[in-house]
Amino acid sequence: MFKKYLIIGFIIFASVIGLGTLSYAESSADKPFEFALIGDLPYSAEQEAKFPSLMADINRSPAAFVVHDGDIKNGSSVCDDATFVSRKQLFDNFEMPFILVYGDNEWTDCHRSNNGSYDPVERLAKLREIFSQGNQSLGKRTLTLTRQSENPQFAKFRENVRWIYHGVVFFAINMPGSNNNFGRTPEGDAEYADRNSANLAWIKECFALAKGSNSKGIMLVAQANPGFEFDPTDKRRSGYNDFIATLETETGNFPGQVVFVHGDTHYFRIDKPLPHFTDETQLPRMKNFTRVETFGSPNVHWLRAFYDPQNPNLFEFKQQIVPKN
Repeated sequence: MFKKYLIIGFIIFASVIGLGTLSYAESSADKPFEFALIGDLPYSAEQEAKFPSLMADINRSPAAFVVHDGDIKNGSSVCDDATFVSRKQLFDNFEMPFILVYGDNEWTDCHRSNNGSYDPVERLAKLREIFSQGNQSLGKRTLTLTRQSENPQFAKFRENVRWIYHGVVFFAINMPGSNNNFGRTPEGDAEYADRNSANLAWIKECFALAKGSNSKGIMLVAQANPGFEFDPTDKRRSGYNDFIATLETETGNFPGQVVFVHGDTHYFRIDKPLPHFTDETQLPRMKNFTRVETFGSPNVHWLRAFYDPQNPNLFEFKQQIVPKN
C-alpha cells in the first residue's frame, strides 16, 4: 500500500515538474517574492566568460524568475542565426524561468554593414522563430506566458507577453533602442507604426486587466530608454512619444504602483521621471510610478527585485554585484 501511494505521489509530482514546467496561475495570492533583472549582456568574449558567474549567482538565489530586458549581443557583432541560437542555449541554463525582451542590437540595428547588412524585419522574424515559440518561457523550469499573438488582430507579435505572479501583473513589449526603428527608412516607419499600435493596445489591455483583478502592482519591461528627460519635440524621442503619453495616462488611472524596467543606455538608476519637466517647470512627481534601468555592458551584475504587499512601495531593488566579475 505504501509503495502504491509512493507511485501515485510520484506521478502527481512528475505531472507538475517532470517537464520543468511551472504554470503560474493567474491568482490573487498576495505573498512576498523576489526575482532577477538583467540586460545588455553579454557583449564580448570577456563578458561571455563572466556570464556563468552571473548565472550561478542568480541560480543560487530564491528568484522566482529572471527577466532580460534586451540586447543579447553588442551593436557591432554579426546578427546571424548562430549567435541567436547560442544565446538561447545560454539562457536555457538558468534554473528558473527566463523571459527575454528584444533589443535593438538583435534586429533594429542589424542593417549596419558591420552587423552583416541584414534586413531588420527579417531578423525580427527570426527572433520570433527562435525565442518565442510556444507559450513557455526559456529556462530549465519554465513559466506559462500569455502572448499578444493569441489575439488574431496582433497575430505576429509573439514577443509581447504577460504573466501574473502572486497577483502582480508583469508584461513586456518590443520597444527597442535606435528610436524604436522610427525615422530611418519608409520601410522602418511602416514597421514601427504597426508594432507601435500593437504595443499601445497591449499596454492598455494589461493595465485594464490589472485594474479588473485589483492588482496592487504592475511591472512593464522594454529594452529602450525612451528619453523621459527630452522634450516631446526632440527627435531623439520621436519614436517613443506615443508610449510615454500612454504610459503616463494609464499610470495616472491606476490606483497601485507601476514600475517600468528598461536597459539600453547601460546606466543603473532608479528614479521617478514622470511627468516631463524642465528646470523652469518643476512638476510634482507621479508617486506611483518608478523607472528602473538595469546594469549593462561592461558591468556583468544584476538587480535583485523584491515584492512585498506590506510595503507601501510594493517593489524594492538591490544591487547584486557578482564578486568574480
